Amino acid sequence: MNPVVGFASIAVVTIASVLVGFFGLRVSRTTSDFYVASRTVRPWWNASAIGGEYLSAASVLGIAGLLLLRGESALWFPIGYTAGYLMLLLFVAAPLRRSGAYTIPDFTQARLESTGVRRVTSVLVIVIGWFYIVPQLQGAALTVGITTGLPRWAGAACVAVIVGVVVAAGGMRAITFVQAFQFWLKLTALAIPVVLILVFLPGTEAALPTSVALPVPQPATGTEIYASASLLIALLLGTMGLPHVLVRFYTNPDGRAARRTTLIVLGLLSVFYLFPVAFGMLGRVFAPELAGEADALVLLLPGMLVPGPLGEVLTALVIAGAFGAFLSTTSGLVVSLAGVVSQDLFGGSVRGFRIAAIGSALVPLAVALLTDSSGLAGSVGLVFAFTASTLCPVLLLGIWWRGLTARGAIAGMASGAILCGGAILLAPFAAGSGWAGVLLAQPAAWSVPVAALVVVLVSRADRSRAPRGADRFLARLHLPERTTLRAEGPTR
Repeated sequence: MNPVVGFASIAVVTIASVLVGFFGLRVSRTTSDFYVASRTVRPWWNASAIGGEYLSAASVLGIAGLLLLRGESALWFPIGYTAGYLMLLLFVAAPLRRSGAYTIPDFTQARLESTGVRRVTSVLVIVIGWFYIVPQLQGAALTVGITTGLPRWAGAACVAVIVGVVVAAGGMRAITFVQAFQFWLKLTALAIPVVLILVFLPGTEAALPTSVALPVPQPATGTEIYASASLLIALLLGTMGLPHVLVRFYTNPDGRAARRTTLIVLGLLSVFYLFPVAFGMLGRVFAPELAGEADALVLLLPGMLVPGPLGEVLTALVIAGAFGAFLSTTSGLVVSLAGVVSQDLFGGSVRGFRIAAIGSALVPLAVALLTDSSGLAGSVGLVFAFTASTLCPVLLLGIWWRGLTARGAIAGMASGAILCGGAILLAPFAAGSGWAGVLLAQPAAWSVPVAALVVVLVSRADRSRAPRGADRFLARLHLPERTTLRAEGPTR
């Protein structure tokens, strides 16, 4: 691959992102601008921004690579990533927006009237955010290393520095502009190469017969059925607890706008995932030799299948889209983490937000530099499982069950973190050991129900400590905004 193409693509998308962020900086003046863009982001704009931050390295590079390696069994990833927003639409989006909170810890503290719950939630949000950022930085390292020849650490460092500076400078309002721009960049960067590859395919000889590359699925074994079901549970429920996704709903003007935003996101994601899937299937037929570097399939396939200068142009476009994915997802995560850290440690000031943003980018950078990427989609899937086992049960029960107590929430989050986190750490040692290895590698199917059961049992045993303001708070979550205002009277 021509290094000039890689350098030019990365430079263009970086400069464009910084310029768009600078435009947002010009209109970021208040604390509310930095945290929730003053709650004025309209549905289409917000949906584009959500797509920009949600479509991470796992979506742009990882899904195609998994399809190359596993075939149709990897289709659960795009299905789960998209269907998770249906769960958000049904259960979370509008009530969360009506809560009036800035962050997830704000919500849990207000709902349960407990600073202890806030502290536990804050720790989990930070841990989840850091471990979600690491695959983005690893993807950037992979992309820069392959496309430019530079040391891989340069890509991770570049993304961390750019994101830290842009977020610190402009906060949520600036990042909203950047992420919306990067969603459409990513969609274009994958769609155009797929279309042109299909145009050039009639003259291309397949490396494998279609019947071999895309065989008829065989009946699944018990462990395969469990692994697929557990993965789907993790992706469906994990989406509802992702801090960088949930914080975007706080930027909508009201609950109705939050629901509309979620519907639009469902449509945008459904269209986008057609193209990584197409890359993966094309790779199985025409480039099976890339299985050794599957995460780089999207970067390498256009140059292999489209000849001459046009192939280099398509490669440049894909590189730009991939780098945009790392920037946008990392930006969303850093914004959500900076909001939590700033509120808990720096009193929620703009200066505190900026300090927290820099720190939130540098800590995962250190982790990324000390580790290697190993299946981007799989590593992100484990983050979803951890989120589904910790934040999701408390969030859902906090919105829909008045009997939730602070002790129940803390016990559930702690048990989910211990069970799921322990399974993730032990899984490499049990790989290939039958059911034990599968249960540890895909823990969501058992860790999520256990965590939810702990929340319910401890809350029922502790029912005398149920928050006194639970009914009033739940009414605020579930009644339309105008009805709530009439019931509570005018506010000053």
